[in-house]
Amino acid sequence: MKSVAIIGGGITGLSAAFYLQQRGVPVTLYEATGRVGGAIRSLRREGYLAEFGPNTILETSPQITQLVRDAGLAPRRLDPDPKAEARYVARYGRPIEMPSSPLGFFTTELFTASAKWAVLREPFRPARRDGAEESIADFVKRRLNQEFLDHAIDALVAGVYAGDPGKLSVQQAFPKLAALEAKYGSLIKGQILGARERKRRGEVAKDRAPKFSFDEGLQVLPDTLRERLGASVRLNAAVTKLTRTEPGWTLNVCADGQETGVEHSAVVYAGTAFKLAELELATPAPLSLAAFAEIRYPPVASVVLGFRRADVAHPCQGFGMLIPKIEGFKILGTIFSSSLFPNRAPAGHLTLTCYVGGERYPELASRPLEELVELTCADLRVLLGVKGAPTFQHSVYWPKAIPQYNLGYGRFRARLTEIEGQAPGLFFAGHYRDGISLGDSIVSGVNVVGRVERSLAAGNGARPN
Repeated sequence: MKSVAIIGGGITGLSAAFYLQQRGVPVTLYEATGRVGGAIRSLRREGYLAEFGPNTILETSPQITQLVRDAGLAPRRLDPDPKAEARYVARYGRPIEMPSSPLGFFTTELFTASAKWAVLREPFRPARRDGAEESIADFVKRRLNQEFLDHAIDALVAGVYAGDPGKLSVQQAFPKLAALEAKYGSLIKGQILGARERKRRGEVAKDRAPKFSFDEGLQVLPDTLRERLGASVRLNAAVTKLTRTEPGWTLNVCADGQETGVEHSAVVYAGTAFKLAELELATPAPLSLAAFAEIRYPPVASVVLGFRRADVAHPCQGFGMLIPKIEGFKILGTIFSSSLFPNRAPAGHLTLTCYVGGERYPELASRPLEELVELTCADLRVLLGVKGAPTFQHSVYWPKAIPQYNLGYGRFRARLTEIEGQAPGLFFAGHYRDGISLGDSIVSGVNVVGRVERSLAAGNGARPN
C-alpha cells in the first residue's frame, strides 16, 4: 500500500501525519531530534508552568478546533481568563492599555492627537494600485503616520515576528492587511466590510480570534498527536537525501549512526527552511534547495521568570505588553502568563514570559542565563515595578527562531511551487510557506493532506491535472 513520509515533527508534520493516518494512509514521521513539537516547549517545575515557544493557539480556523476534538483534547482545553483580555504597549516608560473601542482610541493617552487625526484621514487616502511590493514601515507611514509606526506597529512586529518593519514585506508578512487596501481602498473600511466575508468563510481575524491552551501547556498537543501516531514516529532520524524513483521516493535516513534507504510513495517536508537547504534532492532534472538558506531566522531567547505577587506593582491582568524600540528597553515584550491561564504559578506568585533578541538586538539572545535575567529584570523594574529576585528563572535560546517574510520573500514561495511541479509527490508545508503562527502551521499541515491524497490517487506519486 502506498505510504507517505513526513519530514519534521513540529506541529505541521504531526497534524499532517495524524490526518493521513486517520484516513487509512500509512505514514512514517521522521524527526531529527529526540522530541516532537518543534518550537512548542512546555516545562512544569517548582509549581510553575513555563512556555518557551508559543504561549497560545489562535483559533482562526475551524480546522484548528476540529484537530483538538479529533485528538481527544477538548476536555483538556483551557480558555483564557476573561479578565486577561487587556493588552498593553509601552510608552512614556510605562505600559498603557491598548484601546478596545473607537471611543477608547480617541481618549487614550497612548497616541497623540496627530495619530488620532491620521486614523480619521485614513479612509480618504488614495490606495496604491501599482502592485509594487512594500515594507510594513513604508505601508504604515503611507496609510497612517510615523507615530503609528514607531509606537504601535514596531512593537507589534517585534511581538509577532521578532522582526524589523523596515525589512518585512506587507504583502508577504501581513497579506490580509495589504488585501484590505487592494480590495476596499482603506484599512478602516476593509476591517468593517471584510468582517462579513470572514464570517461567511468561518474564519476569524487574528486580532479577534479566541486564544486557548491546555491544562499542562501547549506541549500537550504535540505529545498527544505523537501518542496517537504510535510507532509511525521515528525520533533521532535525520533525512539527508531524497531520490526520485519510478514508484515514488527513496529517503536516506540517518539513525543510530547508520544510514539506510527507505521507500515511500510521497514526501511532505514540514521542517525549517534552513534545514531544507541542507537536504540533497536527486531528481531526473537537477533541482537545488540551497537558495532556502537565504531565508533569515533571527535568534530569540525566551526568558521565563516567576515573582512573588507582592513584589510586582503592576496588576498584570491581561495578555501582556509590547515594547517599541523607541522606548529604549532591551526586551521585545512580556506575556502575563499566569494571568492568562490557571496553574501557571504557585499561589501568591506570577509568571512573566519575556523575549530578548530578534532583529532588534540579535546579539543579546545568546547571552548566558544570568545576564538575560539581569537585563530582563532591569526592564521589568521600570515597566512593571518589579522588586526582589525572581523565585523562578529559566531560558531557552532559539538560534534560528522565526522565518522573516522580508521584501522579496515571494520568490521563495514561488520556488517551492515550482519544485512541487517538477518533482511530483514532493510537498512543502509549514511556517516557512503558509504563515508563522501556530494556527497557521496547523492549518498548513491539515491542508497538505488533501493534496497528498489527490497525488496518491493519481498513481505513482504523480500529481493529478
